[in-house]
This record gives sequence, C-alpha cells and structure tokens, in this order.
Amino acid sequence: MAPQGNPQIDSAELPALTPQELLRYSRHLTLPSVGVTGQRRLKAARVLIVGAGGLGSPTALYLAAAGIGSIGIVDFDVVDVTNLQRQLLHGTSDVGRSKLDSAHDRLHDVNPHVHVERHDARLTSANALDIMRGYDVIVDGTDNFATRYLTNDACVLLGIPNVYGSIFRFDGQASVFSTPDGPCYRCLYPDPPPPGMVPSCAEGGVLGVLPGLIGTIQATEALKIILGIGETLAGRLLLIDALTMQFRSVHITRDPLCPACGARTIKELIDYDEFCGTRGQESPMNIDDVLEITPTELAERLKRGDDFDLIDVREPFEMEIAGIPHARLIPLGDIPESFGTLDRTREIVVMCRSGKRSADAARQLQAAGFGHVTNLAGGILRWSDDVDPTVPKY
Repeated sequence: MAPQGNPQIDSAELPALTPQELLRYSRHLTLPSVGVTGQRRLKAARVLIVGAGGLGSPTALYLAAAGIGSIGIVDFDVVDVTNLQRQLLHGTSDVGRSKLDSAHDRLHDVNPHVHVERHDARLTSANALDIMRGYDVIVDGTDNFATRYLTNDACVLLGIPNVYGSIFRFDGQASVFSTPDGPCYRCLYPDPPPPGMVPSCAEGGVLGVLPGLIGTIQATEALKIILGIGETLAGRLLLIDALTMQFRSVHITRDPLCPACGARTIKELIDYDEFCGTRGQESPMNIDDVLEITPTELAERLKRGDDFDLIDVREPFEMEIAGIPHARLIPLGDIPESFGTLDRTREIVVMCRSGKRSADAARQLQAAGFGHVTNLAGGILRWSDDVDPTVPKY
C-alpha cells in the first residue's frame, strides 16, 4: 500500500537546508527518491515515539540520524541496568537518570540539528490526544496492550499514521495502522488477551538485538510515510522469527465493523486499563482480594521453621537465576494441574519475580477452595532489597 507522505506541506514552504545539513545528508541527497526536496520534507516532519525503550531506541536513533526535524518522546521511566541489554539510547552512566534526559543527550549527539521534544508523562486517555496532536507520524514503542489500544484509538481519531511494532523472546511484529484506507490495530486484535496470559519482557525475556531489528523497520516505515515513497506495511503484518531468520507477511484488511476505523463507534478515548483488565496491576500492594506477607515477615517465619508450603510460580530458568530457600517450583501455567499435589489444610505462600504472577496464582488457589493462601509482596525483587541483597535481580 503506497504511503501518504506529507502532502499538507507544499514544497515551497519546506525549510531550507543549511550548508552543514547539505554535507551531513549528502548520501540522502544523491538518492533520486529523496533528493533535496525529500530531505527538506524530513526536516519539516514531526514524529512522536511512544516509549524510549527497546523499540524506541533504534527508531529514535535512526530518525535523528536521518534528519527528522522534530522528534517527540513520551516516557516517564528512569534508566535501569536491566534496560541496557537492548535499549541503546542509554548507557551505563545513565542508570538512574530519566530516560527522556538520556535520550535527549544521545540524540543531540547523533544529530544536533534535530529538535527533541520531551513528554514526561505516562500516556493516558486524558493526555494522549493533546500530546499526539500536531505530529505527522506516531511510532508505537510500547510494551503493554492497554497503551497499544490507546495509541491506536488516538491515532484513528486524529487521523495520524501509527507505525506499530512488538517483540517477545525471539519473535517480532511490525505494521502500519491508521492510514486513510488501511486497517487499524483493532482490526487485527479486536480484543486484548486475558490479563497475565502474555508475559512481559521482564517475565518472558527478549533477545537483545530483536528490538533493534523491529525498531529499525519502524524507522524505515516512518521515513517512507513522510517521503511518500515505496510501499509501506499498511495492510500487512510483518512477522519475524529471529531464531530461523524467517520473514513473512500476512494480509490485513479493514474490518467494516471495527469500532475504531470501521463503524467508528469510538468517538472518544476510553479506560484502557479496564478494557484490558489490567487496572490495579501496576502495584501489587493494591491487591485487595489476596492476603500478603512481606519478605521480612517471610524470612522470620522460615527462620522459626513455621509449617507452610512456599510455592514459586516463576519459570524454571528464572529459578536458576535467583531463588528463595525451601521454595518449590510450580510455574503459573501448571497451577491448575497441581491442585491435587497440595495440602488444602496447610498454609500456602506463593511467590514470583515481582508479586503479580503470584497474586494471580493465589486467586486461582482461592477459587479452587484453598483457604490459607498468602502472596509474597514484591516478589523476589523485594526479597533482594529487604532480606538478602546477594540474591540477583533480573
């Protein structure tokens, strides 16, 4: 499907290139499909990247190097050492810094001619339209379903192309949504998966180079849209298997009943945490229906030799990285099949990495009739902070 380009800007109105820019972009200027006019179009363009993480890093770096005039970034997080395996916008010296500040400095070093706009906020239904309005292209670098649906719906309402990418372990996807005649994210995924079914990168892992591969594709699509050249991924979903290095694409059509881009029954942004069933998952300490125990309290009970069953619901590879003494491994997906191996008269304490998966396991056990179930608040991460700092974090 042919890209839209940036037709609202007449070539006579495009900003001129300075002598320094003519030299910097000389390899673009010799491309017949780019040339001076195309480079001026890139300079006039405004691209918003949602997330300065694994996907946002390569996208931002290549868009800055290409000469996009204004690059906006939405993020509210700080750089963590576990980010550095894949988020190349940031370095070791940036750990603890705002990702926006780190990204600004790195992109300014890549290309001082690019203006970086920092949006220090979590993208929400209350601010998305205001933040996105005025940009030519939105690049979705998010890692959760609620923000993906939010980004999609806001793009459809504003009429802005949405360059989509997602990653998991060794697999990646990319497409372009919200074009005038193409489908949107809801046409592909009308409903979100049940909460907890798809692990996050922290829980499931991701090959560090994979977001570089997908993010570079997203940058390529954004540039083609702005330049009005080539054929974009609108109407196609690109699927990448990094283990076999196979690329294949699946045709997608607009669903005439899609509430966003088809029937257009979505007139305003909704509560996406409620839509995806993720409300209250940001902080496991807000879980009202599961009794919790702190790591310090658990350590005291283990030291006393209290009688209870400590169940670790993480995956086997996670237990190889870090564990708590006397814990028995039953991965979350195996909990229903394990009911017969558990003593219903004995107290059960469940644990995971951060307390989210174990809270889910606790609910399953309670629903199955286990009356004495307790969740380890904060999981093994908090255990490392409060009890044993020699336990590795991951």
